[in-house]
Amino acid sequence: MSTMWGLTVRGICEYKDKILLLKIRSKSAHDAGKWEIPGGKVKKSEFFDEALKREYMEETGLEIDIESLYNVVQKQYTACKTKEQVNSIQLIMKVTCKSDEVVISEEHDDYGWFSQGEVDEMIEKELLTPPAVNAFKK
Repeated sequence: MSTMWGLTVRGICEYKDKILLLKIRSKSAHDAGKWEIPGGKVKKSEFFDEALKREYMEETGLEIDIESLYNVVQKQYTACKTKEQVNSIQLIMKVTCKSDEVVISEEHDDYGWFSQGEVDEMIEKELLTPPAVNAFKK
């Protein structure tokens, strides 16, 4: 059986020196209660920058501008519906927004704006998803 490849794009948004993280809902099948970088899967025939803007709007209500590529992370997981092995390439982009007024979707229970020091502490306490931890490692 061949391995599937998927593309995910996430955006590290800094506003007034704080980084936006979202808390995955407690009912989630994956990483419940952990904090993650906003973003999601790129759909077929969708440009990754458009996907990131769409996901940000869906998850946070924020309009973003994409600044630069920050990191690339590879993650392997088993697809919930099909049980197929998927190799996910995650593009981690640096993004900016003009407001810190977040409206979260039903995918998340909470959000927060954290300093880099606070993010580092959360990584030490294993409060972030593994891909998020890897995203912040340079």
